[in-house]
Amino acid sequence: MKQEDWAGWKTPDGGTGNEFDNAEIGALAHLYRGEVYRSTIWRTRLDNTTNWSVVTLGIALSVTYASPSASPLPLLLVGILITMFLILEARRYRYFNVWRARCRWIETNFYAPMLFRSSRPKPGEWQDILGRDYLLPQYHIGFWRAMGRRLRRNYMWIFSFQAIAYFGKVIIHPEPLATYSEFLSRMAVGPFPGAAIFVVGALFHGAWVTLAIWTYGVDKRAHAAKAGVGGMG
Repeated sequence: MKQEDWAGWKTPDGGTGNEFDNAEIGALAHLYRGEVYRSTIWRTRLDNTTNWSVVTLGIALSVTYASPSASPLPLLLVGILITMFLILEARRYRYFNVWRARCRWIETNFYAPMLFRSSRPKPGEWQDILGRDYLLPQYHIGFWRAMGRRLRRNYMWIFSFQAIAYFGKVIIHPEPLATYSEFLSRMAVGPFPGAAIFVVGALFHGAWVTLAIWTYGVDKRAHAAKAGVGGMG
């Protein structure tokens, strides 16, 4: 069924829907349990990539701080690996967010009204929105919003710790820093001068900070007017 076909859609009884009967309530309960299960599985997959990032950063720290003469290069290279994990996690989060939004939609529109004595859940617009989401499944948020959320929740701390550890290594090893020129010379990597490495690092960290702030504003605007299950994404 196409999106435009929903304009004149009616329930099988020809109306807008009656109250749920016992069989329909039971089916909806099983549907909710299934969505909770799927969201739990994908939540575990999100935790896996975060754990990989923490472990690889820990290995890089161990290698870099093993001795005063050890190179700080592993702390630079691990940033590339953590970025790859962030990309994977953002992709996984888009899937997780579908199941999470459906669970939350059923909770707020079906189970929550059931708990109030003054109201009972009835079929209506929320049911149609959920039905369309099943017939026409799609991501509820874009890739950059997903990446921004994972940055704000987990990866901003990982990247910040990486940057602090790297500059700490450059400043104190093999001996405490004395001059600015020495600081740049310690940052040099092979044929790349220290100034170039510093600029690339500043651009990299500035980019993820900008992305985190920008997507936060996008989320605030999207949640200000929730028009459907996609608005809960």
